Amino acid sequence: MTLNEDDKTPLLAEEGGVRHRSSKKDDDNKEQETLKYKDWDPNLPYGGKVYLARRKKPEPLWIRVTEAVVVIGTLSFALYCYFYFDNVHFHITHGYAKLGYAPAQHQVGQRYLHGAGVEKDHHIAMHWFKKAADQGHPHASYNVAVGHLQGIRTDLLEPGEAHRLIKHAAKNGVKQANQAMEEVCARGGCE
Repeated sequence: MTLNEDDKTPLLAEEGGVRHRSSKKDDDNKEQETLKYKDWDPNLPYGGKVYLARRKKPEPLWIRVTEAVVVIGTLSFALYCYFYFDNVHFHITHGYAKLGYAPAQHQVGQRYLHGAGVEKDHHIAMHWFKKAADQGHPHASYNVAVGHLQGIRTDLLEPGEAHRLIKHAAKNGVKQANQAMEEVCARGGCE
């Protein structure tokens, strides 16, 4: 199908000006139109128009109050930690001891044994030493054995268990355990 020159029905693209070539005259008209706008620059994308961001809505009051409470709470906790470090340290160590961490269990036992930051209680101290000794902590093993030899209730049920714990501590480098092996256990006092 070919179009004759007599056919006056234009194609849709031609009607819309898509296939229309611009002439020099049209370019001059566009330049005159752009001169009307002070900031218009045809060399820039969007003709130099800069779209400014909309002004952000202010945050609701409850968000600002929550932020203030969090900041004040953090500062208060930091001051508490600074002035009551021993108390904070004990509670953190006690938490790790409850999770089963043997060095923490030994540390909590030492705190209870000497009354450092807590009320002195030999039975609770031996409880924590026993838990750490069951995991193979050498110092805790020595402390449980010595506590048993001094008559503190330590839940050592098997005969000779104190000797086994002191021997374990001595093998793992506890100097006092070597001394106890030589002096007390040699006389049969570890039975």
